[in-house]
Amino acid sequence: MTYGAKNYKQMSITTASPTQILIMLYEGAIQNVKKAILAIEQKNLADKGKYIGKTHDIINELTVSLNHEVGGQVAKDLERLYNFMVTQLLKANVDNTAEPLVAVQKNLETLLDGWKGAVAQFQKDAKRI
Repeated sequence: MTYGAKNYKQMSITTASPTQILIMLYEGAIQNVKKAILAIEQKNLADKGKYIGKTHDIINELTVSLNHEVGGQVAKDLERLYNFMVTQLLKANVDNTAEPLVAVQKNLETLLDGWKGAVAQFQKDAKRI
């Protein structure tokens, strides 16, 4: 990554809203899962471990950012789902198989779609006020 691109990326993160950061985290996790799947297919153990590790870090960040006081049952359900995904990441890493990663990718994509829809609806509702 060039110096200018790195600065642009850093600036976009520091000026992003919490919802934009959430969406960036999901997108980053999905990209890393896809790279891990490709690494397994190519039998590249170093890249597999690197991308599974990055995905794991993002999911951990999503987990610690949950607000159980505000989120209630939704936060509990998300935490359970995040824990399931971490288990699947570990399984994929140990067994060197892509199937658990595909499950993680599908869950992340479903959540991302849901968050994008919620943000769009919130923005639409806010314009009416």
